[in-house]
Amino acid sequence: MDETNPHLHAAFMEVVDNQIAGNDPPETRETLSRLMAQGISREDARTYIGQAICIEAWDIMRNKSEFNLERFVRNLKNLPEEPKE
Repeated sequence: MDETNPHLHAAFMEVVDNQIAGNDPPETRETLSRLMAQGISREDARTYIGQAICIEAWDIMRNKSEFNLERFVRNLKNLPEEPKE
């Protein structure tokens, strides 16, 4: 059973929406458009993007590292495949 924390999900979706609204980084908005053009719903596309953001948040917390824009963009480009890094 998939037990998603609704508060955590909402927080990641807020990050996705802020990146899209601010066009920062522009690859987030480009990814949303690309996924929707592939027939993926806006909500599902946002969730896919949230997975890539989750990878970065996890790495920042676990390794006390900086946001890795290069890895984030690489993961966005590979969506809807699940991020592997």
